[in-house]
Amino acid sequence: MLSAFLDYQRETLVLKCSGLTPDRLRRWAVPPSSLSLLGLVRHLAEVERGWFQCVFLGEPDKPHWPGPGGDGDAQWDVDAADPDEAFRVWRTECDRSRATVAAATSLEVTGERDGTAYSLRHILIHMIEEYARHNGQADLLRERIDGVTGE
Repeated sequence: MLSAFLDYQRETLVLKCSGLTPDRLRRWAVPPSSLSLLGLVRHLAEVERGWFQCVFLGEPDKPHWPGPGGDGDAQWDVDAADPDEAFRVWRTECDRSRATVAAATSLEVTGERDGTAYSLRHILIHMIEEYARHNGQADLLRERIDGVTGE
């Protein structure tokens, strides 16, 4: 059930971005904020990777879009970003996350970050919350871009 709710949130993000040109996907919400639909897609790719691969599986933290300090802040710098690449990376991370969940023996299996253990159940619930919050932002962004609203 948790995986189904998370997939619903993932599908909602796709719906919010569908039918827009690359320039509209890159459009900032309200300058000087750099929040954009494309930035949200890149951010959520990093969140998928961070929680499922780094925290849960213990893989090294290697952002797809490293910033000048090596962190993932460049995910928001989308003025010249390629939407196809961002969606490809996001879909790959979602597929990896699904495979990670499917391979788990229990929702109580844990991963660790900064000395704190997180169960797979906690991670799934956190991811649903993360997507729901950002989908709310995406709804407002889409409405500002072309007036489209909805789920």
